[in-house]
Amino acid sequence: KQRQAEFGAPARYFNPGTVQGAAAGGRDHKARLAATLKRVESAYGVPGRILLAIWARESGFGRAKIPHDAFEVLGTKAFMSTRKEMFRNELLAALQMAQNGVPPRNMKSSWAGALGQPQFMPSSYLKHAADGDGDGRADIWGSQADTLASIASYLRHHGWQTGRDWGFEVVVPQSVACTLEGPDQGRTIAQWEAMGIRRVNGKPFPAHELKGEGYLMMPAGRLGPAFIVTPNFYVLKDYNESDLYALFVGHVGDRIEWNVGDFTQGWGKIDKLWRSDIAAMQRVLERQGHDVGGADGLPGFKTRRSIGAWQAKNGRQPTCFPDAELIRAIR
Repeated sequence: KQRQAEFGAPARYFNPGTVQGAAAGGRDHKARLAATLKRVESAYGVPGRILLAIWARESGFGRAKIPHDAFEVLGTKAFMSTRKEMFRNELLAALQMAQNGVPPRNMKSSWAGALGQPQFMPSSYLKHAADGDGDGRADIWGSQADTLASIASYLRHHGWQTGRDWGFEVVVPQSVACTLEGPDQGRTIAQWEAMGIRRVNGKPFPAHELKGEGYLMMPAGRLGPAFIVTPNFYVLKDYNESDLYALFVGHVGDRIEWNVGDFTQGWGKIDKLWRSDIAAMQRVLERQGHDVGGADGLPGFKTRRSIGAWQAKNGRQPTCFPDAELIRAIR
């Protein structure tokens, strides 16, 4: 019998040792690579703190072992995985890289076929790999400058808005429904502020951000910290689809740059849940007409706000997050 997949509570992603290690390493590299970061920032318009945080998360600043032969991994997955077509295309992209002059013996990947220190799939390498040290090559395995420039190139291509932050931790009053979460319910930051949302540190939102669009993001509903994020948050999600990944990168970047501490609002106690139970609940909500974003066993923003809408309709205080009792009630 296969082990059931447990849903990982969001707090696990922010293990203090991982967060503090990434931030400390980031500050160290920020000092050591100041000239490189300045050059890359001015070329691509992406802050160095964000590049360092992604580099930390993807490969521990290049310290993580990336031992596999990319052709072996991609060839196996193109033949045997559930996403054969995707891996076939990635295998062709890897062959194109070799044809373009990347030595095949250097093409080391993760078990999933992601290459080098920024963990690019081969198709991303072809589009976004950049030469950050001026030697005419984009070496994402051996060159720190090329790694940072390649990450910056990727983010700029996906729409990073220079001058805007990624987001702010906020206090959301009860008068603002948690069902207002999501990238499809944007308002100007000034409008969110007018609704009573405030930054946790008591500072005003930066004046240049007020006219820009912002989005409510509550990764654990009312059971954890809340954020107003900018379009740049969703650019980070283009690097990795997870809300928690983008939040980790933004938060670690802030720790690198401003030495901030943990989120002000802690993560509440979240019940041990199985993904199969969450998926069953999602299917019930779908049958009732809710858009949960697919019954995948993961409570993304569409599932979170569907839960909140169900709770409000059934006379409960909306939390916009699943718990064991709620899963029993909705099934």
